[in-house]
Amino acid sequence: MTLGSSRNPSPAFAAVTARLTLLAAVLAISACGFQLRGAAPVSSALQPLSVQCAGNVPVALCNAVTEQLTLGEVALTEPAQASYRLRLTRFEQTRRTSAITLQGSAAEYDLRQRVWMDLQNRQGLPLIAESELNSSESYRYDEDQVLAKQREQQEIESALYQRLAQQIIFRLTPMTEARIRAIEAQAQTPPPTAPETSEQAPLR
Repeated sequence: MTLGSSRNPSPAFAAVTARLTLLAAVLAISACGFQLRGAAPVSSALQPLSVQCAGNVPVALCNAVTEQLTLGEVALTEPAQASYRLRLTRFEQTRRTSAITLQGSAAEYDLRQRVWMDLQNRQGLPLIAESELNSSESYRYDEDQVLAKQREQQEIESALYQRLAQQIIFRLTPMTEARIRAIEAQAQTPPPTAPETSEQAPLR
């Protein structure tokens, strides 16, 4: 008596299964904080590093930066003990209408975030001068789904924080030991003096 027969899965079913398996693997890697190939590591020369955020910088953005640095195994400490200081000095978020309905109400918004950052050594020498980083995203607005759209805006804000944090990490990537020492040496080199010219006595 035959209890059952096995059949080979169809190509479509196999493709769907493969995609689901790949997606599960990617989610698992992301959850572990694993840095995919191509991620920019921060040089060990910047350790120990402190992260200082101005009063108007969102806590969520500051946390996103420190979390990425921690995942990159960068030693973080308080400003007084740090050899280098990463400072987020200013932050701005604006929302403007990018599309309107036939009735003249907003149909789409453009959300834009800007943050200013710099990097200093212990003596206050700027290794990275104050720089502006920005990120933006557009989303549709429906007056009949206000609460849902508010949640969507909050999710977009969180995504923009992550993008800005990634940009900050990429700005730190070129700061190797050799690069830092070159900047410090250049700052200590006195500027060249103009050659002295002898004044000729006026002709009489």
